[in-house]
Amino acid sequence: MVSLYASTGANLTHYHLDVDAGTLTKQATIALPQDIQYAWPHVSKKYLYVTSSNTVPKGPLGTEHHLTALKIDPASGALSPHGEAIRLPTRPVHVATDIPSTHALVAFTVPSALRVYSIKPDGTLGAEVAQSGTDAGIFAHQVRVTLDNRLAVLVTRGNDAADGKPEDPGALKVFKYRDGKLSDCVSIAPNKGYGFGARHLDFHPGKPWVYVSIERQNKMMMFKRDGDAISAEPVFTKELLAEPGNVRSKQMGGTVHVHPRGHVVYGINRAYTPVEINGRKVVPGGENNIVVYRIDQSTGEPTAMQHMDTRGVYCRTFHIDPSGRLLVAANIISLDVQDGATVKTVPASLALFRIAEDGRLEYLRKYDVDVGAKTMFWMGMV
Repeated sequence: MVSLYASTGANLTHYHLDVDAGTLTKQATIALPQDIQYAWPHVSKKYLYVTSSNTVPKGPLGTEHHLTALKIDPASGALSPHGEAIRLPTRPVHVATDIPSTHALVAFTVPSALRVYSIKPDGTLGAEVAQSGTDAGIFAHQVRVTLDNRLAVLVTRGNDAADGKPEDPGALKVFKYRDGKLSDCVSIAPNKGYGFGARHLDFHPGKPWVYVSIERQNKMMMFKRDGDAISAEPVFTKELLAEPGNVRSKQMGGTVHVHPRGHVVYGINRAYTPVEINGRKVVPGGENNIVVYRIDQSTGEPTAMQHMDTRGVYCRTFHIDPSGRLLVAANIISLDVQDGATVKTVPASLALFRIAEDGRLEYLRKYDVDVGAKTMFWMGMV
């Protein structure tokens, strides 16, 4: 059985996912302390670690931020609280455990930071692990630990130039990692980080290749790992957009996932900035799609072979089931979208796609989700 969890504000809803049939069945909902930001499962699949915050993205800074452990019922997938939640200092945008799940690594946006918290043998959360000082760059957005548990990589996005303020550079901050301790930071920042708005990365399951989505410039890059070093420059840089010369709305890249077999990598395009048309806030078209890249198994080069419409707006997270046969995309918000001469309301939704042998996607169906004034900010599977 595969459990899918999707957030709406502070609520986390459990669904049963039938991979063979390609269907979702809604189960129960549990409330977290504040709006959910991200979640990550324990390696045992018995626990789920969830970050929450009352900071509104692009809005005022909140004062309530938490890291919470939830227990996953082994028979049903139902969630329940597991120990006390940990209060955090600022908005935690991302969380991941190390490979043995003995520690949880949390990335914070403003101020950009990386903190590490111990996980006890029973899956509950322990104390923060003191660090000797970390270079967390500008606007961290994700943290991952390499599959051999030797490196921790903090993806820092930087910021576009705006309102007379110059661009903030982005970078990959690469730390040696040992038992919860970070050390020897190396900054990977092509062109000193300018024009390098990195958002998310994923690792190839069997090759020394790291795939990075460049949010602000709509690119997919591949870096190569050599021992405990990652190449200072990308080996390959590819377009995310199908039509980079036809941008109709603000476009941004998003999440990236390598297929469990390692033969394809998936990226996301998001067009979501509304403009006023006849007194109505409307997204004037653009690309909301999943990009499927074939991976050359000798060089790691990604080559785009499909751009699949997500059937919604602003897919912030998507996930591949453990068998590699089904992909689910979470379109997080309901918005009015221009469709030719008309305007239509596109609801938030969970869209399901069958994954073919070569990695291409076939649309199956979608489930509209009433998010109200909130968003479906995170979705994942266990």
